[in-house]
Amino acid sequence: MASPLHFEDVTLLVTHYNRSRSLERLLQSFRNLHISFGGIVVSDDGSKPEHLDYLRSLEQPMGFTLVTTPQNKGLGNNINKGQDAVKTAYTLYVQEDFDPQQAFAEHFPDGLQILKSREDVDIVRFYAYTYYPYLKPLGNGFSEMQFGLWKPGYMKFYMYSDHPHLRRTSFFSKFGRYVEGKKVEKTEYLMMMSFLKNKGKAVIYEHKDDLFVQKNSSAEPSTVRRNFWRESGGFFMTNLRHLYRHLKFNFDYLFG
Repeated sequence: MASPLHFEDVTLLVTHYNRSRSLERLLQSFRNLHISFGGIVVSDDGSKPEHLDYLRSLEQPMGFTLVTTPQNKGLGNNINKGQDAVKTAYTLYVQEDFDPQQAFAEHFPDGLQILKSREDVDIVRFYAYTYYPYLKPLGNGFSEMQFGLWKPGYMKFYMYSDHPHLRRTSFFSKFGRYVEGKKVEKTEYLMMMSFLKNKGKAVIYEHKDDLFVQKNSSAEPSTVRRNFWRESGGFFMTNLRHLYRHLKFNFDYLFG
């Protein structure tokens, strides 16, 4: 049996919308890994009554603080009000459809130590869909993400992500609050640009699939609906999308 790990100065912040069983699975996964935190905040974005009732039944046995809203207000508001409820120095942000893996217990202390020992690092990332192109190895599987406008391609812009990451609870004081009233993609994009323009520095665990797995069941599928332009395939559409992103990202960074 693994030794219990308790992180008193870290709060687990989970955003939730209509996937209460997924949330339960996430929290149970941390328990199965014998990982506990100084606090757990679940920020709900106006879920249906049956999910909200189930959250309330879990609140005491799972030991979390539930932050609610009477109606759906989008990702920006959900993260903002959840972050406002965090009282510890550090925040581990995870969406409800992710599950921590065994390797997380081994490497999370390393990520926390990076954030504590380096005041210039703003976030430590634990998951990504794709590999970041410009990395400087730091050891223990972590690398510093290196942004430069002169570096080729547009993938360099993806330093910030809403995927699981550790940050200082004072994150808003440097990068501002999440923009509210926008779709998920726009909210994340605007924070990505704020992160870059305010000289944010990120570290990422290189083996992107080792620490967290994203799970979407048929009973509780993803609640995010991507648009056709973002998801459509084919040679022409794919290359047109890459060109559009290259031009837009550079323009917004320089003039936005």
